[in-house]
Amino acid sequence: MTGSIWLPPGASSDTVPGVPKQRRSPSWAEPDPIDELAERLDEFVAAAVHPDEIAALLESDGMSDDQIRERYGVKNSFALAEELYERVGRRFPEPDGPAHDPWQIGLLGCLLRGVVFALPGFGYVLGAPLLAGHPESFGLPAGTLPLLSGALVGWTWNQGLAHRAYSWLGLGDKPAARHSLLVGAPLGALLGAAVALAVAGTTHPTAVIFAAGQSVYLGAATVLLVMGRERALLATLLPMTAVAVVAMVHEVPDAARLVLLLGSLLAVVTLALLEVRPDGIALKGRGAVFDLRLPPRGRDQPPRTRSQKSTMSPRLTSSLPFALFGLGSGALVLYAALSGSAVAAVALTLSMGPAEWLLYRFRSGSLTGIRNSRTPKAFWRTTALTLTLCLTAYLAALLTLTLLATALWPHTPHINAVSLTGPLLLGMVLWTGLLLQSFGAVLAAATTCCAAAAAQTVALLTHAADPHWIAVYVYGTAATVQVVLVGALLSRVTAHR
Repeated sequence: MTGSIWLPPGASSDTVPGVPKQRRSPSWAEPDPIDELAERLDEFVAAAVHPDEIAALLESDGMSDDQIRERYGVKNSFALAEELYERVGRRFPEPDGPAHDPWQIGLLGCLLRGVVFALPGFGYVLGAPLLAGHPESFGLPAGTLPLLSGALVGWTWNQGLAHRAYSWLGLGDKPAARHSLLVGAPLGALLGAAVALAVAGTTHPTAVIFAAGQSVYLGAATVLLVMGRERALLATLLPMTAVAVVAMVHEVPDAARLVLLLGSLLAVVTLALLEVRPDGIALKGRGAVFDLRLPPRGRDQPPRTRSQKSTMSPRLTSSLPFALFGLGSGALVLYAALSGSAVAAVALTLSMGPAEWLLYRFRSGSLTGIRNSRTPKAFWRTTALTLTLCLTAYLAALLTLTLLATALWPHTPHINAVSLTGPLLLGMVLWTGLLLQSFGAVLAAATTCCAAAAAQTVALLTHAADPHWIAVYVYGTAATVQVVLVGALLSRVTAHR
């Protein structure tokens, strides 16, 4: 093909050969049918990511292989799809209007939940005179062991119970969720009270009674939070909170303290019972009593109607990792409070509101990254940046709350760099643990938190170092492990389903 162009006889070497023009198709020739089909299906073919999508469309239009061979001259629908895929360039049009984002949530509701988590702490301020007595083991104040044991059992049990109820709600079976709460919350309260009684020893009975009331409150509050009644729970806690604030600067009679504690507990329990009461027990009419009539039997029953029921109940074992996460994280927070950082524990509790909102912001940001990224590396960079911004924002909120609580709380010891670093690292552990939990990796978060709590327990019992330095070492290690887990998990697009 590299030879010279042929010249006609008698032509000189200076003659420029005439290049023949390309023959045009005659006017009577038909256009290429594949080009016509490509033009007709241009938008769909341009947005396809694989020829099989085009083949599925051709088959759904009723094109048989015989018709395709006769009209388009190719073997079958897959061969025609590959031909169309090659002839049409890739174009991925953006959807009309703003993209749907299921992770949008208001900040006010999350902050409200953080406040609701923290307000019960004022109950200990009102109940302080009821817990007076001789110091217990390890130099702890009177009544500490029953209270801490009951609280730890309650956090563990209610984390698992809440997951089971949310699982039923996710299946669309609200009656089953209410039933699980109706059965599980009292069992958790009994278990917490029993553990508090078992570890009480020579503790005054009022401390055991207070711990039992604490267990009852934790169960009832779990019911209200799962059913979305945060505002009602807040309303029942406000009177107790107001008097507790007054009690911090002025003396309040013990009788008034007791009435407020019992009244608040009774109000929370009543609201919880109204939320999960069975359908056959209801109030009807003005001044009516509970309707306890048995349901009709036999021919008196109304005709059965079709209802959408769950085909499979959630496994009990699926809630166990969530209960273990509650155990591990609860133990870490209690150690932070016992090490002289009670203000930091209050700040951590309040920070759960911003933490929840930032978790939603991360899920929203990762969804935007999936939509806008064109390569896995670009998606990883977007996810890492979103994670860094959300974690930094949470730590800034926790630091602000810690400094504010330290300034407002009376008789708070001076805070230094070491005592401030521990709560910040613990906050990082809790937030990354919640992030792993939201992506289904709750077992990894539960294992890390329980291992950290066990390591801190051993270090404190053996007096390995100063408690503040132990906290820094343990929380720092756990935070590093969970950040690595988050990076390894969330760099994959499939984890964001």
